Amino acid sequence: MADTEILMAAIRCESNRIDAAMHADLDELAVTMDGLLTEILRYGLFNGGKRLRPLLVVLAARLCGRSDPAVYNLARAFEYLHAATLMHDDVIDNAETRRGRPSVYKKFGLVAAILAGDFLHARSMAIVGELAGTEALSVFSEATGRIVDGEFLQMRNAADLNLLEEDYQRAILGKTGHLIAAACEIGVIWAGRGTEERNALRTYGTHLGCAFQIIDDLLDYQGEKGKTGKAAGNDLVEGKMTLPLILAVHQADQEDRRRLQEILADAAHRRCAFAEVSRLIEKYNGFSISRRKAEEAATAALSQLDVFPDKAGGQEKAILQGLVKYVLEREK
Repeated sequence: MADTEILMAAIRCESNRIDAAMHADLDELAVTMDGLLTEILRYGLFNGGKRLRPLLVVLAARLCGRSDPAVYNLARAFEYLHAATLMHDDVIDNAETRRGRPSVYKKFGLVAAILAGDFLHARSMAIVGELAGTEALSVFSEATGRIVDGEFLQMRNAADLNLLEEDYQRAILGKTGHLIAAACEIGVIWAGRGTEERNALRTYGTHLGCAFQIIDDLLDYQGEKGKTGKAAGNDLVEGKMTLPLILAVHQADQEDRRRLQEILADAAHRRCAFAEVSRLIEKYNGFSISRRKAEEAATAALSQLDVFPDKAGGQEKAILQGLVKYVLEREK
């Protein structure tokens, strides 16, 4: 088997175990939980997600020497929190679909989507506190708060047409980087390892998260709906200042910069100008420079794994290295 096939087979195996842990948890909760809530949770959770965040908990714990199967019970907290943010995001964005089928919000309604997201958030915190202790819960809670802060920063960037790259970086750290970093760090805490391993894997997760988000921003312009499960151009329509656009505006000549700013300032323009904006981003290398920055973040992530000897790390280190390549090459 090729390296990529081996990686994907390992990811599928771990994802199935994470899914089994979530199914078992929901089966137990369903005894006392409202039937509609159970239906919504199953619909929102089991819809082809990548399971990246819980997978990182499992890999970090094993890399640090703890192979207890209970790690899957801990890991599910990160998928619960991720699913909760997606349910709330779809309400905020008025999103019709999620991964190629109706979003929870569109299928079950606004109130149901918000309440289901709230439930998953609460459940995720309970799991982390119970299984990994107060120190891990503190890391988890801080990452959750930073997600919200990142969303507010993104809203402010959009409202102000903020084209500062450093503010974009702060926003993606909040939205994506800190939670992925927390997944790695909590795996280390659960395994009982020290500061060096904890810092290394937290930093790995931060850089991996940044690379992931930049690729996500590229896919919003360049992805195929059949693979991404959503129409291209959502970020532009919503006025989000993502990296390809920010870079293009900075690189553009006076005439093209004025045109881009004119489009960004008017929601009606944004809705029908996707092809034009894409062409201008391409003209000023916004896509290629963004990809290069994602690759730089990926390289920084890989360097953190040097703390772990290849022999000691075994398959877990190889999978963590392969995940970096997967993030760069993903099409959905």
